[in-house]
Amino acid sequence: MARNGGGTSRLRATATVFAALGDRTRLRLAARLSDGARLSITKLTTGSAMTRQAVTKHLRVMEHAGLVRSSRQGRENIWRLEDRRLKEAQRYLKLILAG
Repeated sequence: MARNGGGTSRLRATATVFAALGDRTRLRLAARLSDGARLSITKLTTGSAMTRQAVTKHLRVMEHAGLVRSSRQGRENIWRLEDRRLKEAQRYLKLILAG
């Protein structure tokens, strides 16, 4: 990544990550998945007042940003965090801090 922040498409993708993480619920979901956990919607809603539909909506936003990925296991989707986009965002933050 160049000192100026890289290409426009890369910057746009990183902005999508920051937008997705700008929501408290999505930050909580990312934290739940951050230890390498692979969780179903059922497990992600356990102990929460959120509906399965609401969690699914938030996960889809995160998926669009490249933050999570799902795989099918039986009748459920199992979700996991994708760290590649988070690492890209981290590099942009380091560039900003370096000023």
